[in-house]
Amino acid sequence: MKDVDNFNVNEFHKRIGNNVKRIRQEKGISQLALSQAIGHKSVSVISYAEIYYKNYHFNLEHLGKIAFVLDVDISEFFK
Repeated sequence: MKDVDNFNVNEFHKRIGNNVKRIRQEKGISQLALSQAIGHKSVSVISYAEIYYKNYHFNLEHLGKIAFVLDVDISEFFK
């Protein structure tokens, strides 16, 4: 069994943010359009979480909604 102290949560959140950004761009959807589609009025939730700015990251609800809107399996964000 691995020691959880060796788990790098910062890299984990960065990987998810990068994957959301990549998939969003592949689908040709802007940060604003995605933000609005998941119920936010500004791009800050998406833009901050995509780059892990000030430790902002996507929660499971965000990821579920984003996966639905982008029509991808949620597992794509974790690869």
